[in-house]
Amino acid sequence: MLRIISGCLEIGTAFLFLRLKKVEAALQLNAILGLVGPIIFLLVSGLGLISVAVKVSPFKVVLIALGVLFIVIGSKI
Repeated sequence: MLRIISGCLEIGTAFLFLRLKKVEAALQLNAILGLVGPIIFLLVSGLGLISVAVKVSPFKVVLIALGVLFIVIGSKI
C-alpha cells in the first residue's frame, strides 16, 4: 500500500511538472520526491522486518537489517 501511495505521488508530481512549466518549481518538487523515496523504502523494509522477525532467527534478522542499512548508506554515496 505504501508503494502504491508513493507511485501515485510521483505520477501526480510529474503532472505538476507539466502543468507548471517552470524549472525552479520542478527542481523543488523533485527535491521533495528525493526525500519521499528513501522514507517509503525504510518504512516498507521495517514492516517486512517486523513480519519476518517472528519466523526467522534473531541472527538472520540482524543480517537483513544490516543489508538494509548498507543499501541506505550506499545510496547516499
